[in-house]
Amino acid sequence: MFSTSVGAAAYPTLLPTPEQAATLRAVNAAACQVSRQAHVLRSFRNYDLRKHTYTQIKDGYGLAAQAAQHVIKKVAYAYATLHANIRAGNLGKAGSARRVRAESTPIAFRPDAAQPFDDRCLSWQIDARTVSIWSVAGRLKNLRFTASAEQLKTLSAYRKGESDLLYRDGMWFLIATCDLPDRPVRVPDGFMGVDLGIVNIATTSDGIRRSGKALNAVRHRHRELRRRLQAKGTKSAKRLLKQRRRKEARFAADTNHVIARQIVTEAERTGQGIALEDLQGIRDRVRLRKPQRVTLHSWSFHQLGAFIGYKAARAGVAVIHVDPAFTSQQCSSCGHVDRKNRLDQACFSCTSCGFAEHADVNAARNIAARGETGWAVSHAA
Repeated sequence: MFSTSVGAAAYPTLLPTPEQAATLRAVNAAACQVSRQAHVLRSFRNYDLRKHTYTQIKDGYGLAAQAAQHVIKKVAYAYATLHANIRAGNLGKAGSARRVRAESTPIAFRPDAAQPFDDRCLSWQIDARTVSIWSVAGRLKNLRFTASAEQLKTLSAYRKGESDLLYRDGMWFLIATCDLPDRPVRVPDGFMGVDLGIVNIATTSDGIRRSGKALNAVRHRHRELRRRLQAKGTKSAKRLLKQRRRKEARFAADTNHVIARQIVTEAERTGQGIALEDLQGIRDRVRLRKPQRVTLHSWSFHQLGAFIGYKAARAGVAVIHVDPAFTSQQCSSCGHVDRKNRLDQACFSCTSCGFAEHADVNAARNIAARGETGWAVSHAA
């Protein structure tokens, strides 16, 4: 299978062979070896690791020269990501158990973890729907894959750079990077504000609300099923848990794709830009009761925002992120801010001018107004 990144996604299925499994096991065993040496030597740069480990893993694991280079590069990137997370505080404060464990343990790679291939290791024959790919058993030629007509068109026109061989849930994928050019951003005729929430996943300033009731019901059902299966603890329960993993995530992603496409299509039709709240760090800022925390931490608002962003870039629709402070307490009619304006989750009534509206629609209108102001400031002549 392959998927694309950098602005596109498609999923043709790569038909499996035993050599693919042996190849992933070999390169990831080699990656674990490189990781252990990097941890001992405290040497994490690609060039430095190559001096210490290239010959060892090339000869010891039967890797081709280019494959060995990619193994070392994969380890260097993994440590770069780890160190960036440590610096950002994502693994806790200095001395915390989680951070100490991360710093004191070499990074490990699963036997079926993804492995990058460049054009020296992998070639595509789009018309024949086959690939030629390096493996530990030699070059595999005429290896078939399946794809839709649209996916083949995207792959043929925009594929660029490396592809990753990936095994997931019994299927094989080649995740190919495709670089799609963005359309020039049109000067927006006003902005559509989008308020992201839990009860209503997305509410726009024109009054359209996308309810999160169905998605939250699915998540609650999955959560209860996981709890019962984990409590049962039998082999059949563990097998069922494994079969159902990522099912909820796929459902949420599909829901977010649909909502993002509707919002971008409407903005493109009306010539508007899209204003979104900058919700980075919301999980750390918000204080909620435990049942509400479970819902918040399973809420894929970042994914929905990212989907809106890349779909808007393809359509040439302007996107701006605004400060979310007090958007739910501010009156979109007179600008008065008061906690008492928000009567409950759904109702907004201004204590100053008497303006009443659905609370999420009112917040979306505030976001739209801030989007217009922010655009005017950032694009002033």
